[in-house]
Amino acid sequence: MFKKLSATYHEFPRTFWVVAGTHFIDVIGNTLLMPFFALYVTQKFNVGMTQAGIILATNSVAGLIGSTIGGAMADRFGRRGIILFGLIVSAFSGLTLGFVDKFYFFYGLSAFVGLMGSAAHPAHQAMIADILPADKRSEGFGMMRVISNFAWIIGPTIGGFLAAYDFLYLFLSDAAISTITAILVFRLLPETKPQPKEKTDHETLWQTISGYRVALKDSPYLAFIFASILMILVYQQMYTSLSVYLRDVHHVDPQFYGLVMSSSAVTVVLFQFWVTRVIRKHPPFLMMAAATFFYLIGFGMYGFVSTIPLFVLAMVIITIGEMIGMPTSNVLAASFAPEEMRARYMAVFGLTWTVPSMIGPWAVGLVFDNFNPTYIWYIDGVLCVIAIFAFYFLHLRLGAREQFQQAKKA
Repeated sequence: MFKKLSATYHEFPRTFWVVAGTHFIDVIGNTLLMPFFALYVTQKFNVGMTQAGIILATNSVAGLIGSTIGGAMADRFGRRGIILFGLIVSAFSGLTLGFVDKFYFFYGLSAFVGLMGSAAHPAHQAMIADILPADKRSEGFGMMRVISNFAWIIGPTIGGFLAAYDFLYLFLSDAAISTITAILVFRLLPETKPQPKEKTDHETLWQTISGYRVALKDSPYLAFIFASILMILVYQQMYTSLSVYLRDVHHVDPQFYGLVMSSSAVTVVLFQFWVTRVIRKHPPFLMMAAATFFYLIGFGMYGFVSTIPLFVLAMVIITIGEMIGMPTSNVLAASFAPEEMRARYMAVFGLTWTVPSMIGPWAVGLVFDNFNPTYIWYIDGVLCVIAIFAFYFLHLRLGAREQFQQAKKA
């Protein structure tokens, strides 16, 4: 076992492990606070979930703008500085949000935090693609998912104990962890932005931002983004409507819902490495179709089953799709991107999460409030079928291109 772990360690460059380690620490800080954010808002300011939901939606919209700007800046100035900026903003925001007493001020500050804090996301994804060769990216992104799931096991557990004493400790801890991560990034992480192969004129800031037009005119890439949005619209039900559905329709106690969700994290930790090494040998667009098929089965089960063991089984099936689709989608986004525009392409790839987070909860609310809640899973099934055909069509049209064949090479 030790020899296998040692061999895996030496397969990847030191810089990758530095990125992985700092990411692990940072995600622990984020997950200390994230699961308790809505609870804090409703309790601190005596508002309902509608107001809390508006804050979260506004944060997502601001995050889209921030990641758009951050992606352009990362392509022009480099990844490391943007990541440091995001960590410093996170540290200051943790300190500030924890002491705000006025709801309207908290609302505005939360939007500002979403704007500035999201700037680092494309830089982080682009950095992983910079560091790893094409044939290692799928495995590398898969490892980052395992690391994130480890952090999700640790962070909320610690956060629950801190919240029991005082919610302020959550914000202070997040700020401290962001500061520690920033110091580690500053001391240990080099710049990874590829140098241009040919000497070119230095582009202006406006030219850098307007470079998004290249990504937005890339029709195959936009088709991939569209299919991914449909897939993630379904996947995000795991974090939005599923808990409410199980509580209201099947009267599932929150602790049993925690068991259902824990089965996902445990599955990722145990099997992500193995799954990633298997899927990298197969056409990536077909792997996206396969991932969506598992979502179709898993989420569809919630419309028909009614016992805890079957709820857990459905979540495990969903997680298999997650283990296939999440690393593969990151690899595909990086494969579409010209090297000099990698961070901007990754910022556009962020639409696959931002768009579902903006419209998904609202659409689900309409169904829950006006129709049979079970219809959610039937609608999800239709979206999955459309996405499966879209990914298969992309495989037929693009699968033979060299940029997508490289991901299969062992």
